[in-house]
Amino acid sequence: MNHPPNPILPLTRAVAIVITAILLSAFIILYLFPGQTEQLFAWTIRPDLTPMVMGAGYLAGAYFFIRTITGQRWHEVANGFIAVTAFSVPMALATLLHLDRFNHSHVTFWLWLATYLIVPILVPYVYWRNGGNVPSPSNSYGIQLPSFARLLMGLAGAGELLLGIAMFVFPTWAISVWPWALTPLTARIIAGWLVLPGVGALLIAFDPRWSTARIMLEGDLLWVGLLLLAVWRGWGDLLPTTWITWLYVGALVMALTAVLALYLWMESRQATSKIVPISS
Repeated sequence: MNHPPNPILPLTRAVAIVITAILLSAFIILYLFPGQTEQLFAWTIRPDLTPMVMGAGYLAGAYFFIRTITGQRWHEVANGFIAVTAFSVPMALATLLHLDRFNHSHVTFWLWLATYLIVPILVPYVYWRNGGNVPSPSNSYGIQLPSFARLLMGLAGAGELLLGIAMFVFPTWAISVWPWALTPLTARIIAGWLVLPGVGALLIAFDPRWSTARIMLEGDLLWVGLLLLAVWRGWGDLLPTTWITWLYVGALVMALTAVLALYLWMESRQATSKIVPISS
């Protein structure tokens, strides 16, 4: 089968390299040294579980952009650029709404500010430049996700997106129900980390190709695994007597199990399929 060309452009790779370096730096600070944000990061974050959640997401993001740097076909990563754009908007707004909470004398603040002022413009621009090469879903690059899996992804994504929007708009409510202590700033930051997978899951739901979902789901597996490790490391920060704590932990376990099962099943189908993707 002949496929239309959809290369990853040099500009896209160059932007991905820069973003990867930033994300890996954030992961090292936030996930490995969560108790030292006052000395190392743009603002002091308490309790430690919040920076670990952020750091987990940044490593998953770095994985996605590394796959963009090393990949060959744009359509395999294109949807991730939409999800990153959606994520960057609440992050930028949260920063501007709570500038007084940041350590303006620290270099990481200026890096954070520049990142979230530039990314909401740069990433969609890169998508636009590269996006014209995306083949339509009817041009299959291999097997397709079954309808039931896409439906479940869509429902889960819609739930995460709505929760993220609610947390951003009503941070006081988020503080009252979340399983560990938040501030208005961190409530809105956590909201961004719900918008990202929510939009990603919705994009997977509307695109049947396994080739477009594969890398994003690999990132999800890394992310959720790190979140569960963060829960173990920061168990003392949780409110274990509240039902929302067990709901949060249970949702992570269910997500990891479901995504891993789907990933292994689809990879098995891909390996045995007679339809072999052809490199452009």
